[in-house]
Amino acid sequence: MKILTIIGARPQFIKAAALSREIANYPDITEIIVHTGQHFDANMSDIFFEQMSIPKPNYNLNINGLGHGAMTGQMLEKIEEVLLIEKPNWVVIYGDTNSTIAGALAAKKLHIKVAHIEAGLRSFNMEMPEEINRILTDRISDILFCPTETAINNLKIEGYNNIKCKIVNSGDIMQDTAMFYAQKEQKPNIEIPQNFILATIHRAENTDNIERLTSILEALNEIAKTTKIILPLHPRTAKIIKNSELKIQNLSIIEPVGYLEMVYLLNRCKMVMTDSGGLQKEAFFFKKPCITLRNETEWVELIENNFNIIVGANKNKIVEAYSNHKFNPNFDVDLYGNGKAAKNIILNIK
Repeated sequence: MKILTIIGARPQFIKAAALSREIANYPDITEIIVHTGQHFDANMSDIFFEQMSIPKPNYNLNINGLGHGAMTGQMLEKIEEVLLIEKPNWVVIYGDTNSTIAGALAAKKLHIKVAHIEAGLRSFNMEMPEEINRILTDRISDILFCPTETAINNLKIEGYNNIKCKIVNSGDIMQDTAMFYAQKEQKPNIEIPQNFILATIHRAENTDNIERLTSILEALNEIAKTTKIILPLHPRTAKIIKNSELKIQNLSIIEPVGYLEMVYLLNRCKMVMTDSGGLQKEAFFFKKPCITLRNETEWVELIENNFNIIVGANKNKIVEAYSNHKFNPNFDVDLYGNGKAAKNIILNIK
């Protein structure tokens, strides 16, 4: 059997690492990896393949730096060319990027089965391109691997019981990776303070809205007066901050780090502040409270169990959440499958 895996962004590398390790246990399965290049940056791409021992991509499409339409269209064309060459039994796609929907469309139009990992997630915000991608991808996938019961319930509400597809609660494949690499951390080449906050800002709804970005930075600047904040800064966000002449005070700005350096920071930070979907879960995996700099989250179970709080981009809410919110300190609860997702996925595909 031949599985073709499509990846193009940091969270997808993390998930692909877990699936590739599991596939290695099955000599009758061949994996072909296609890297679309969607979020390409040498320091944020190559390092993940090196650190996590992900097999080098069989194809690197190098499609990036374009608008949504042009990017998705070029991916659709190039992925189709690969599919016609490789003729896989399955195309595996992850999450909600342009790479995800392009891979699903290309495969489906060639009558190749599609497995969507992280299916059923919903933010209920149709202004997010990710929400559009995940909804359309779910609708044309043959197997929907859901990370949580909430995701399964979302599909049921949308009528997926009446659609020809298979729905599986696989657990979250990112937890597989977090558990595997938890003790393989690597120290970044920076000074690490005690009791620091780990922060990230990269989502377009924040970086492309100067008012929101200004408010977030003002909150971080305020908190950093008393608590050190380490902020690995995405190149795109750094460029916007520089061009807009926004103020950064007291923050420890560092270059983007690889996964093993991020594990090191997660192991030692006191809290996470982020607009990333993946990092919200990683905070939970490493037993750290999280303040989410968005207006909604797909990971509602983290909110319901009080491991996470949503504050949007409001300066006062961010500062208030940091200063006064009482998070649940008991992280010993199974929300995401306890590291068995990759095995569940392969057993359902074979």
